[in-house]
Amino acid sequence: MLRSRFLSPIARRGFTLIELLVVIAIIAILIALLVPAVQKVREAAARTQCQNNLKQIGLALHNYHDANKAFPVGRQTRPRNQPPQVDVDDYYANWAILILPYIEQGNLYKQYDNNVPNTNRANDFVRQQFVPLYTCPVDPNANVLILPETFNDGVDTTSVPYATGSYRGMAGVNCDGFDQWAGYNSEIRANLKACPGKRGILHGDNNGALPGERFASITDGTSNTLMVGERMTISHNRRTTFWADSFNLYSLSGAYPDSATLLADYDACGRVASDIAQCKYGWGSLHTGGINFLLCDGHVTYITNGINMQVFVALATIGGGEVIPDY
Repeated sequence: MLRSRFLSPIARRGFTLIELLVVIAIIAILIALLVPAVQKVREAAARTQCQNNLKQIGLALHNYHDANKAFPVGRQTRPRNQPPQVDVDDYYANWAILILPYIEQGNLYKQYDNNVPNTNRANDFVRQQFVPLYTCPVDPNANVLILPETFNDGVDTTSVPYATGSYRGMAGVNCDGFDQWAGYNSEIRANLKACPGKRGILHGDNNGALPGERFASITDGTSNTLMVGERMTISHNRRTTFWADSFNLYSLSGAYPDSATLLADYDACGRVASDIAQCKYGWGSLHTGGINFLLCDGHVTYITNGINMQVFVALATIGGGEVIPDY
């Protein structure tokens, strides 16, 4: 006689509370192990993308040199010589604007009017464009418009927003005790007499009297000379990098022997630096432990925040005559 299955219950066993807790604990451990791994992969990818950006910028600078027989100056200046400000220099294009045709941004470059100062309203469109190649993926200020904190060429630009960027040109080493080779033209003229070998590859142009450098000018060696590096900040974002701003505080930086100048935190730098200029003309990256830099030979290196600052200063000049140790 067949017995109905409804009359023969089969014993069913579920998870006990302890087993369930063990499974949850195992999943939590796996997640805890996985999250840091994912973060490291993302960081590595962002760092690689940032390095690729700098390599493309380096290629553009080399192509500019091939076409113009010299590298671009860090920023072009011309004397205003018009009342009431007869001693004021107007700023025109900077290095990042000048190489736009060489990073496949020729159409954007055509929109820039270099017959008028950088701050002229005719250049609003260019100054406010986001250029992905000029932006590191980890930059907290990426792809936004921000008002710079200080004036540009005697014009109040604190009401004119600029597009941000992540990379600044190397202007050189502090020479006169105040700024450095990206400073005012009176300082650049003094530096020409006091320490010409301390200039960086992308210095200011001294009203056209100091042209762009050539490969032959880099007597320290192209593999020993910094050209472009990362500059971003997690605080005081009105002091970040503005790629199209020709005011030297925002598209150029220099080198100082104080490690505070490598902090990616403007306010923190200001609390410990011996001179606030070290923060205004500083560097900084949110990559772990260091900063990506492009050198004049086109290769990209990773300089740790713990670098000997005398070595960093030596790397900033094109003709300082230093012997560069392994860094």
